Amino acid sequence: MTASASPRTVVVKIGSSSVTADQGVDAGAVAKLCADVAGVRQGGHQVVVVTSGAVAAGWAALGGGPRPTDPVVLQAAAAVGQHRLMRVYDDAFAGAGLVVGQVLLAPLDFAHRQQYLHARRTLATLLDLGVVPVVNENDATSDDEIRFGDNDRLAALVAHLVSADLLVLLTDTPGLFTADPRVDAEALLIEEVAEIDHALEAVAGGAGSAVGSGGMAAKLGAARIASWSGVRTVIADASRPGVLASAVAGEAGVGTVFHARGRRLPARKLWIAFAVAPAGRLVVDDGARRALLEHDASLLSAGVVLVDGRFDADEAVEIAGPDGVVFAKGLARLAADQVRSWAGRRTSELPGEDRGEVVHRDDLVVLI
Repeated sequence: MTASASPRTVVVKIGSSSVTADQGVDAGAVAKLCADVAGVRQGGHQVVVVTSGAVAAGWAALGGGPRPTDPVVLQAAAAVGQHRLMRVYDDAFAGAGLVVGQVLLAPLDFAHRQQYLHARRTLATLLDLGVVPVVNENDATSDDEIRFGDNDRLAALVAHLVSADLLVLLTDTPGLFTADPRVDAEALLIEEVAEIDHALEAVAGGAGSAVGSGGMAAKLGAARIASWSGVRTVIADASRPGVLASAVAGEAGVGTVFHARGRRLPARKLWIAFAVAPAGRLVVDDGARRALLEHDASLLSAGVVLVDGRFDADEAVEIAGPDGVVFAKGLARLAADQVRSWAGRRTSELPGEDRGEVVHRDDLVVLI
């Protein structure tokens, strides 16, 4: 890399099963990751670490046992475990001469545009200062994410925030297999994925280890988000020697590699597609579906046949065809009650000069 070249940015995520043990944080596993990050940094790359483990570390400190399911108990465990987790990271990175900065993100940081931009500026500044950001969900207060979220999705969104070139998802398996290797001895590692389809999603299966909240399905979802961001993704084994450097170098066999889409989704549309939860659903007729898919049109009230849910203007809505299959997502320009009253009506039938735009094409993302 020449002195004038901008360093590539890498986001590396490591799961709970890889950084914690029965006694709490696995200092050896964290030290290995930090050494890998330091090596990549020496190669001129910027690195953001997304780490799980706060809940597992806190629960171990509180006596351990089966992972709790009560959200309030999970929040308490996260509060106990987060500083323990960061202490291990701080010590490990200090040994490599690196400074870390803790960044705790919550759903609001992705659901509201200004918070989203603020988070991006914060991470960019930390990288400019030579700091290694260590990111985790703000589990102690983030009720929605602790119940339904996972750090794989968070890592993919962070990869977009920092305009990363590579997302590395480190786990306790070598990558995605053709079947569950725990039950099928003939399962083979899938080394390369050009496009994520329904067949691949079926292969990914369900949840992973007992200490984590994700699993291969969550990693596949994260790879999809990253792909739409123009970011290459690698799912690999955290225990593999030099795994991060191998992923950065693009070595064959390092894990499962997911190629980035040729067409990078703009920042605003990626935010709409993946960072904002839908508040309702619109079912449209065949004509409207074709117009949205083939002609980059706005959704007009004339094409709406059904409104599901209660939403306000500027909230996100899913858009489904007559078959009920969701094919797009966007920000509604009208509240649900207004859309219901205008559904099926042509522009000429509407009061005043209103064009009946329910979702403008600038606020709409085709998901297929």
